[in-house]
Amino acid sequence: MTKPAALDGIRVLDLSRVLAGPWCTQILADLGADVVKIERPGVGDDTRTWGPPFIKDANGNDTDQASYFTSCNRNKRSVTVDMATPEGQALLRQMAAQADIVVENFKTGGLKQYGLDHESLRAANPRLIYCSVTGFGHDGPYAERAGYDLMIQAMTGMMSITGRPDDVPGGGPLRVGVALTDLFTGVYASTAILAALQVRDCTGEGQHIDMALLDVGMAILANQASAFLNTGKAPERQGNTHPSLAPYQDFPTQDGSMLLAIGNNGQFARFCEAAGHPEWATDARFATNTLRVKHRLVLIPMMEELTRTRTTAAWVTLLEDKAVPCGPINDIAQAFDDAQVKARGLAVTLPRDAGDGIAGITGVASPLRLTATPPVLRHAPPALGQHTQEVLAEMGIDAARFDALRSAGVV
Repeated sequence: MTKPAALDGIRVLDLSRVLAGPWCTQILADLGADVVKIERPGVGDDTRTWGPPFIKDANGNDTDQASYFTSCNRNKRSVTVDMATPEGQALLRQMAAQADIVVENFKTGGLKQYGLDHESLRAANPRLIYCSVTGFGHDGPYAERAGYDLMIQAMTGMMSITGRPDDVPGGGPLRVGVALTDLFTGVYASTAILAALQVRDCTGEGQHIDMALLDVGMAILANQASAFLNTGKAPERQGNTHPSLAPYQDFPTQDGSMLLAIGNNGQFARFCEAAGHPEWATDARFATNTLRVKHRLVLIPMMEELTRTRTTAAWVTLLEDKAVPCGPINDIAQAFDDAQVKARGLAVTLPRDAGDGIAGITGVASPLRLTATPPVLRHAPPALGQHTQEVLAEMGIDAARFDALRSAGVV
């Protein structure tokens, strides 16, 4: 008998699109919630067309469906509803009345005109947990602005600490290689929703959650923000080195590069012993982490001269049983070919039966490993409107009524 998932019985009405909101609802879906994703008829989520690259059909040919969409929409049911129509609004209000959670990422006040804002839906369903994801939150001078991950990375200072310094080749501010703020906002939003579910279990009342990319972008500056707030000095870009640790960076090898992440004196001493330079660990300039940071301009060139004498694989082999964090700098293809990644089953292919020639879609497994209620990957990211009739039938809408709604362009 299949064990129940952690969020079995929880219904989520997903009015979000692009990344932050869908990332949140995918986490909830992986944990067992029934997530109904609402999309525009004939158009769908913007990311369905954000390509190349595109998903391939059974014959290996590109389809018109972008792979971007599939990264954050598995385990959901896609329903197309035109919320600009009175009939569409009525359908969505009926869904919300039966839902536990609504997630939306419209501009502040954008859903009020449709009667789909928190106040309107809460009146009919006081137990509803309503999570809004916006760029800048629901108050303050920027509340009306649209917010995008790249803009937030720039505004929060994330780009100012990412990349190489201005005075070296390739220097200048850089964005992180994925939409980090969107992704973290999705994770924070799912955490807040789970907390709100626990509160509701105690009080019987839902609540509104105001998630802002700006807030999250500032929060994930973490130690860099703390450094500024407690010293008054803004951190600067320093490439792959660490402001508070040394050696903690990439090093050249005989055939490329490797990464050393030495976080304490014991690890440094073990590295020095294995590398044939035990004297470095007792050198007055390098005996502690603080001293190594202070004298990094002396230490790092000495180490680089040494690391160039072996291949990356040879260094990993030498250090892996010495408890010295060391590894290759992989591209994504190499990462998925890694033995540990394979052992953890981190690439998962889910079959899709949507009649569109796409037999299956491969994605990254959920990193949530619960022993009693693990995530369940039930079905692949859906085709546009794949579950519209199914979901509406569950609401009591018969075939004749469905055909009328479809003919009118409501669904």
